[in-house]
Amino acid sequence: MDLKEIQNLIKFVAKSGTSEVKLETDDFKITIKTGSGETVTTVVQQAAVPMQQPVIAAPAQEAAPVQAAAPAAAASSDDSKYITVKSPIIGTFYRRPSPDKPLFAEVGQSIAEGDVLCVIEAMKLFNEIESEISGKIVKILVDDASPVEFDQPLFLVDPS
Repeated sequence: MDLKEIQNLIKFVAKSGTSEVKLETDDFKITIKTGSGETVTTVVQQAAVPMQQPVIAAPAQEAAPVQAAAPAAAASSDDSKYITVKSPIIGTFYRRPSPDKPLFAEVGQSIAEGDVLCVIEAMKLFNEIESEISGKIVKILVDDASPVEFDQPLFLVDPS
């Protein structure tokens, strides 16, 4: 909400004859009090969540991002021989059954079909995610205690 919209809101409240109006959204809170010919406005704006600013390369450095893209493309083609284990549900990803227990699976570990790879907590229920393939874990794509989406890649497994 910009200053012009706030001023229009103050004028509207003053003309309507109400004594107090409160407007609250995710980003800010506004309270407008009128009475005795005087209007008092309080605006409280909450701090916005910091967002990453896009990196803008100078024209002289345009070649660097292109060179960086080539290794990334090579890495993705290397990953094509691996099978991706994806999340079947939305929730919080955990690599161990409890903080004092060992990890379910680690990079380099051989797994068999039916082995538990992780748990995903959804609505206070802990769902064990079992491997549908046998192979060797090459990469773990999610940090412990991180939120995951449906069909989000969790593990890369080498089936050979």
